Amino acid sequence: MSKPRSNRRQIDGVLLIDKPYDISSNNALQKARWLLNAAKAGHTGVLDPLATGLLPMCLGEATKFSSYLLDADKGYRATVRFGAATSTGDIEGEVVRECPIAFDEARLLQVMQQFVGEISQVPPMYSALKHQGKPLYEYAREGIEIAREPRNITIHALQLVSFDGVEAVIDVLCSKGTYIRTLAEDIAIALDCAAHLTGLRRTTTGGFQLSEAHTLADVEALDMAGREALLLPVDVLVQHFPAHTLDAASVARFIHGQAVRFVGECARMTRFRVYSDVDAEFLGLAELRDDDMLHPIRLLAVKQTAC
Repeated sequence: MSKPRSNRRQIDGVLLIDKPYDISSNNALQKARWLLNAAKAGHTGVLDPLATGLLPMCLGEATKFSSYLLDADKGYRATVRFGAATSTGDIEGEVVRECPIAFDEARLLQVMQQFVGEISQVPPMYSALKHQGKPLYEYAREGIEIAREPRNITIHALQLVSFDGVEAVIDVLCSKGTYIRTLAEDIAIALDCAAHLTGLRRTTTGGFQLSEAHTLADVEALDMAGREALLLPVDVLVQHFPAHTLDAASVARFIHGQAVRFVGECARMTRFRVYSDVDAEFLGLAELRDDDMLHPIRLLAVKQTAC
């Protein structure tokens, strides 16, 4: 699938992919990169191979701003099967404990609400977190248990979509770093039961929705012009910051890393999306400091004609 590096091209933007089942996030990224013949690409948050759904991919200059999506809230639709726990917390693992299901929908809803808000969560052993440079899942496969420190996460919302007495479909809106497998297991423990995931689909990342995403097959079916048309502009990654425009003289200094005078009313926001007032080109992010100057903190490689 790989192309010679010399043949890859500089292409900038964000591609929203609906990751399929049973491939890694990195494999999905490399396939998309190959389809666009892009020189540089990165994704914005790993999905397990068994998980599907929204996987925003940053190409070219967009990779400079990928951290803003890595830190963004995420939404998931989880399918949870009660009555059995597995070694991995999902359907890939072996069943390690079974128990009767002695609760109804009303009790499930009651317990779910106990997990809304800021909670403490211990990361699972089957995760990519590292201990002494080695992923935890490698220790887990060797039968070694590593002590993990609990982490504070935030569950913004939990909604029960359906419950048939055994399997529940739950929509989760959460902060970064949340492990949905662990959340399902913890809810089950609070119900004096056990559970594991049978399905997981990411539905939102930051302001992006799964309905906006494209399958790899759909992207592959297009010609190159059609594929490029799917790319969103780089500045969609930082739309949560206010915009500020610069005149031509200020642009010339700004794109070379120099601070420029802030003109206008300050909304007491420290960071701004910065654009040229000549052609509305996105130049990068700046920080407004106490000296009333906009200091560049992340710049795009812009054309010198911008000034």
